[in-house]
Amino acid sequence: MPRPHPTMKIIVAIGFILIIASLGSALFFLMKDKGTSNRTVHALAFRVGFSIALFILLLTAYRLGYIQPTGIGLR
Repeated sequence: MPRPHPTMKIIVAIGFILIIASLGSALFFLMKDKGTSNRTVHALAFRVGFSIALFILLLTAYRLGYIQPTGIGLR
């Protein structure tokens, strides 16, 4: 079984960190602004964008053979 491309692990980890950071900033803006600005909405929109981008990246990496399924949990 071919090993995954080493930079894919780093790219996926960075994607997850961006998603979590965007979610944390949305919580911060929600608590700080008390609904007086649109910063929470923008942070949540970025989170959705990061999630969609990561999903498309994973699908593309699988199609190109950079990552392979491990079979964990299929039994």
